[in-house]
Amino acid sequence: MPSPLTIRRVRFDVRPWGDDADPARELHPFVDNVSLVELVAGYERSSGFDVPGAYAGLVLDHFNFGDLTAYLMGEPEAAYWTQRGTIALLGCDCGEVGCRPFESRVLVEKDLVIWRGFTQPFRPQRDYGSFGPFTFRRNQYDSAVREAAAVVSERADT
Repeated sequence: MPSPLTIRRVRFDVRPWGDDADPARELHPFVDNVSLVELVAGYERSSGFDVPGAYAGLVLDHFNFGDLTAYLMGEPEAAYWTQRGTIALLGCDCGEVGCRPFESRVLVEKDLVIWRGFTQPFRPQRDYGSFGPFTFRRNQYDSAVREAAAVVSERADT
């Protein structure tokens, strides 16, 4: 794994989820152009975890995240489960974030945003201590969040 000071790039794709005629929308994170689902699946496989990588992005139409920008910035009032101080970056591949979320703390500093402290709360025996952290330049992270929020807002208005 890269050192904590390795600067990464993030993006959030908004894409169709499901096979319905009018599919739901999925917010899918990528780190350095690699799907976070793939990164987690590789880590879980190499760690010998059962059912590795059974995740999807956040299915936005199934999850009340509130203000997307505040949520992705990990703002306390927007935190997924506030008492843990985390946000779900991924949900279960069934489309339900509450079924099998993959969570992270989001630390926002002046020039950096860091994802660290990854957990799978329904499998607390799993150790993600050597997964990440992922460090992003604040301006690049802010831009990726704004772009995703604009796409979500635009699609909600149509």
